Amino acid sequence: MRLRITLAVGVSVLLSLVLTIQSNAQWVQTNGPYGGFVRSFAASGSNLFAGTGGGGVFLSTNNGTTWSAVNSGLTNSYVYSLAVDGTNLFAGTRGGVFLSSNTGTSWKEVDSGFTDNWVHAIVVSGTHVFVGTGAGGVYLSTNDGSSWTVADSGLPYEQVFSLIVNGRNLFAGTYGRGVYISTDDGSTWNAANAGLTDAGIYSLTVSGSTLFAGIQGGGVYISSDNGGSWTPANSGITKEWVYSLAASGTTLFAGTDRHGIFRSTDEGTSWTAADSGLTNLYVYALFASGTNLFAGTEYGGVFLSTNNGITWAAVNSGLTNSAVLCFALCDKKLFAGTLDGLFLSQNNGITWTPIQSELKHSQIYSLVVNGATVYAGTNGDGLFRSSDNGSNWTAANSGLTTSIIGSLAMAGGNVFAGTDNGVFRSTNMGTTWAAADSGLLSPFIASFGVIDTVLFAGTDGNGVYLSTNYGSTWSDVNSGFWAPYIYSITSIGTDLFVGGNGSGVYRSTNYGSNWAFANSGITNKSVWSLAVSGKTLFAGTGAGGVFLSSNMGTSWTTVNSGMLNSSVISLIADDTMLFAGTSSSGVFRRSLSEMITGISKTSNERQGSFQLDQNYPNPFNPSTTIRYALPSRSFVRLSVFNTLGQLVATLVNEIQDAGSHDVRFDGIGLASGVYFYRLRAGDYVASKRLTLIR
Repeated sequence: MRLRITLAVGVSVLLSLVLTIQSNAQWVQTNGPYGGFVRSFAASGSNLFAGTGGGGVFLSTNNGTTWSAVNSGLTNSYVYSLAVDGTNLFAGTRGGVFLSSNTGTSWKEVDSGFTDNWVHAIVVSGTHVFVGTGAGGVYLSTNDGSSWTVADSGLPYEQVFSLIVNGRNLFAGTYGRGVYISTDDGSTWNAANAGLTDAGIYSLTVSGSTLFAGIQGGGVYISSDNGGSWTPANSGITKEWVYSLAASGTTLFAGTDRHGIFRSTDEGTSWTAADSGLTNLYVYALFASGTNLFAGTEYGGVFLSTNNGITWAAVNSGLTNSAVLCFALCDKKLFAGTLDGLFLSQNNGITWTPIQSELKHSQIYSLVVNGATVYAGTNGDGLFRSSDNGSNWTAANSGLTTSIIGSLAMAGGNVFAGTDNGVFRSTNMGTTWAAADSGLLSPFIASFGVIDTVLFAGTDGNGVYLSTNYGSTWSDVNSGFWAPYIYSITSIGTDLFVGGNGSGVYRSTNYGSNWAFANSGITNKSVWSLAVSGKTLFAGTGAGGVFLSSNMGTSWTTVNSGMLNSSVISLIADDTMLFAGTSSSGVFRRSLSEMITGISKTSNERQGSFQLDQNYPNPFNPSTTIRYALPSRSFVRLSVFNTLGQLVATLVNEIQDAGSHDVRFDGIGLASGVYFYRLRAGDYVASKRLTLIR
């Protein structure tokens, strides 16, 4: 089964909210969600630094209680290694070495002379700074990074993943050739591999005079003679990929790839699990600072132990380094699904709160809302449901044959779950499920879309499928276009748009019978997310940021000012704001009025003529907003009818002043289907169609 982070996009559910939000001049990074991929640590006095995979460098001055980004001038946000030399802080990134001499306040690139800028390891020995690279071996600087020279004579392999100093001895752990030692500051190297059965060395540490190596698939090995010979030291530790090692006094810790942390109090002779409270078991970095031990995890952020690893607690406040896979809006609440749980903001991202329930630390792949009910699909933990706007959650998996829920949708009063084992449908709000995938040739459903009563499914490998009977049967609608991996689907009226991996955006005006490219101006064709505001279409891409089209996909322009992360996995819009979930920098927001000409006009700006706009969102569930404009003071009657012409609701029946007016229509209690709204103002009469889905 193929799983990709990009499959977690699911479906963007656009619900209308009437909010008053301050306009921003560009994209603004919100204060969360917290967590992320922490690759490295370093400390200088009371300053603790964390290097992340996509979020740059963060600083904590209170032992991890709070964090703040310190990235000015750091042009690459993937920080694999950190080292301190007096007042100098070095960061090894995917794009070279950077130096800060002011506690991370500002950075400058210092890698002149490098032939490979993928820096995995940094170590300081006196006046010497050494770096290990992904394909260029070891480099040395004796002038704080102003210049570098190659220092790998005798080192036969150029992938150096770890470096450590023990007295006058410098050790390099390589990928494929084991451990090498230099006793002359890197001028020459010799193999130090006797007894090593696996040559992939991911981590090195020293405790007293003993050297420890973390091995690819081989656990921990120990050497008491400076690498002259090695013996396995794995009693009690599963033979794992050991990504990180740290020594705290006489206690040794090993971080593994999927089984958390192990501890040894007898120099590696025996090990016991030491991960109580550690909710993410992929541990890429370990760091001891006094009596504090820090663990950097994959997607779970930073954990702290103050009792020698007996218990752990997350310390991520302000560490905005999350991959945000999906969104939902429900009753003025913005939910963000990440690789480490579900987060909630009730103030447009100013603050975020992790959902402390059964969903805690689950990988949230998909979200959908129906009234006050929120559904969350996870990667491996199944489906969860909340009937009180996200306050409480319960598992809702009866009838599901898989626990991987890649996408969710509402249509015709049914809930649909796209999984790695086809489509499932619930007719009772998720209480029970049954397979609904007759005719589907692809097992993994990455996205859903709905137009009126027609349901579309985007698959991982077989394009788009259509169902006109709420999932009872499906047929492919791929004639004339090649886009097998469909990660996002949305619509404007009856125009259908799909985004895929490498294929960009396609548009169909006839329910998928025919397709046309809609990519002009999109420079990155990996479209992970789509969102709609009125008749404006937004596309989030894998490496090109956000694009906007105001002409139904005919042409696109970038809207990336202020966007610090070009990988946009998820998008959602309310009446005034567009939110973007990135691959490693949390959530960004931007005012729609800045990007869309004419949105949120004042009453004086729209006094030239009568005007009735299309409701937004459409389709909607359970509420939508209808906007209209009056050129002069008029008696206004705004009504809603069903398809039989029967009056459903009278929304306005009064004299109103000239200008722009917004009216909210709530469809609670109404059946799914097509309705019409009609505006009478003076001699002006106009009608438009709206669609309620459940």
